[in-house]
Amino acid sequence: MSTQGKPKTGWLNVAVDYGPLVVFLVTYKLSSPDGDSALGQISAVIQGTIAFMIAAVVALAFSKWKFGKISPMLMLSTALIVGFGALTIWLRDERFIQFKPTAIYLLFGVVLIGGWLRGKALLQILLEAAFEGVDREGWLKLSRNWGVFFFALAGLNEILRATLTFEDWLWAKLWVFMPLSFLFTFTQIPMLLRHGLSLEDKEKVVKDEPPTG
Repeated sequence: MSTQGKPKTGWLNVAVDYGPLVVFLVTYKLSSPDGDSALGQISAVIQGTIAFMIAAVVALAFSKWKFGKISPMLMLSTALIVGFGALTIWLRDERFIQFKPTAIYLLFGVVLIGGWLRGKALLQILLEAAFEGVDREGWLKLSRNWGVFFFALAGLNEILRATLTFEDWLWAKLWVFMPLSFLFTFTQIPMLLRHGLSLEDKEKVVKDEPPTG
């Protein structure tokens, strides 16, 4: 039974979380016109958005097939991708797909901080995994810290989308947000060790980080 559970904490989770974004990037890049054409730009955005939506739904189905269940975070993220993607295609405005991460980060931040204020470690429920030995206070601190971090990511996304071109913002999603998320996850390990995390479970903390797409 433990062997069957391991894929859920493996790098397949990273592929499920970030695979649709990579599909978006590749499709957008291949569809972008050579010249600086506004019409060609929005056409590439729409094609990338369609690919993004399809890839997100495929990732959701893959998660259900491979892991036997879908995490609430992945379900919510996919719903927002489809919703904001539909608005992007309908209104032909890339700002909707750019605002999607901000909406996700703010929502996760509000949920986690709200739970922490009520004495509930909601991150444990959202991740659907309890790291062996971590006590209630450790889960509460982790939920609080991730809530604050999500608010910081929301602010960073708004700054970057206001100052970067659309393509540069896309690359920032891959080369700025993802490394920051992994780095932040590593910073939480000492705190979790003080609250009972076993040394054998350190790898699970990194692999089971909340999605930040």
